[in-house]
Amino acid sequence: MAFKDIISISPDSPFKGFGSNMNVSNVGGKLVNRTKGDRVIWAIVIILTLVSLLVVYSSTGSLAYKYSKSTESYLFKQLGFIILGVVIIYFAHRVNYTIYSRVALILFLISIPLLLYTLLFGVQLNAGSRWIKLPVINMTFQTSDLAKLALFMYLSRQLSRKQNVIKDFKKGFLPIVIPVAIIVLLIAPANLSTALLIAGTSFMLMFIGRVSIKHILATLAIAMIPVVLLLTIAVKYYDKTEHAPKELPAILSVGRIPTWIGRIQTFMYSSKEDQNEKMYQINQAKIAIANGGFIGLGPGHSLARNYLPQAYNDFIFAIILEEYGLVGGVLIVLVYLLFLYRCIRVYRKCPFAFGAFLALALSFMLVIQAIANMGVNVNLFPNTGVTLPLVSMGGSSFLFTCLSIGIILSVARNVEQLEGMEQPVVVEE
Repeated sequence: MAFKDIISISPDSPFKGFGSNMNVSNVGGKLVNRTKGDRVIWAIVIILTLVSLLVVYSSTGSLAYKYSKSTESYLFKQLGFIILGVVIIYFAHRVNYTIYSRVALILFLISIPLLLYTLLFGVQLNAGSRWIKLPVINMTFQTSDLAKLALFMYLSRQLSRKQNVIKDFKKGFLPIVIPVAIIVLLIAPANLSTALLIAGTSFMLMFIGRVSIKHILATLAIAMIPVVLLLTIAVKYYDKTEHAPKELPAILSVGRIPTWIGRIQTFMYSSKEDQNEKMYQINQAKIAIANGGFIGLGPGHSLARNYLPQAYNDFIFAIILEEYGLVGGVLIVLVYLLFLYRCIRVYRKCPFAFGAFLALALSFMLVIQAIANMGVNVNLFPNTGVTLPLVSMGGSSFLFTCLSIGIILSVARNVEQLEGMEQPVVVEE
C-alpha cells in the first residue's frame, strides 16, 4: 500500500483529497478552512507571538550567558512554545464551548488540592511557593494558572444558571462569591498580586452578571480590610527621616508579608535617585524606556537587557519600549484593547449566558493582566511579577493563556455558526 493510500483511507478524514497531490499549501488551506471564530482575534494572536519571538530572542542574552547557552536555543524554545500554544488554541476552539461548562466544576475541584499542595510542598522562591515540578518532562507548573481558568469557567457557569435568583443572597450570591474567596485565599499567601487580579476580575464579572450591588460593595469592603491594613503597616514601619524601612516585629516577618510591605514602601517612598537593591529593577526599566525615546533603538539593539532582571518575562514591556519606542509601546497597548473590544463583541452577540460570560471573563483576565504588567514596567504600580500575555517567555502561563484564547474563539465560532443559520446549533443545559 502506497503512502498516499494510507493517508486517504477515511473519506471523512480532514486530510481527504491530499493523496499524491498533498503539499504544504493544501495542508495550510485545509487548516485555514477548519479554523473558525473571530479572525481579528486570530490576527492578534499572530501579531503578539511574532513580537514575542523578536523580543524574547533579544532579551535572553544575559540568561544565555548565565547558563552558558546560545540565545538561539531560547529562540527555538520560544518558537516551540508558540507552536504548541497555537495547537492548543486550534483544538480548544474546535471544542463546543458548552463542554467547558460541563468540566468547569471538575477543574475547579481539582485546582483546590493542587493549590494546597503547592503551598505546602511547591518550589520555594522568595518565601513563596507558586510552582510544582512535573515529573518526566521536568517542567515547573504554576498551579494558579489552572486555578484562575477553572474559577472563571465555573463562575461563568454559576452566573448563567443563577440569573433567576441572582439578587438573592443565599441562593444567588453565596454560590458565586464562595468559590472566588476559596481560590483567592489559597493563591494570596504565595502570589498576592495574582490573587488581587483574580478578585478584581471576578467583581467586574459579578457586576456585569447582575449580582446585587449592595452584596458586591459589602464584599469589597470586607476584602479591603487586609489591603488597608497592609498599607497602614507599610507606612507605620517606614522611617521618613532616615529614608529607610524599620525592622518589622516577628509577627509581621512570616511568609511573604515582608516582601509585600517592602514593595509598597519602595513604590510609595523611593525616588529616582535611590540606588538600592529594591529600586534596581525599576531604575533599569526607566533607563530602558528613556533609551527608547519615540521610535526606539531598533530590534535587537536593547542596552538594558544585560542589566534588567527578568527582561524576558516580567519586564519585557520595558524592552519593547527601548527597542520600538513609544510608538511600539502604544501599538502593543492598542492591540490588547482591540482584543478586549473583539471579545466584548463576542459577548454581545452570544445568545447564551454561559458563553457570553465565559468570553468576557477570560478576556478581562488577560487584558487586566497585560495592563498590570505594563503598569509595573512604567512604574505606575508596585512590582507584581505577572507576565505579559502571549509576549513574555513561554511557560505554563503562556500555554494557559493560549487555552483561554482558544476557549474565547470557541464561543466566537459558535456565534459565527449561529449568524449563518436560522436555528441555534447548541442548547445549553
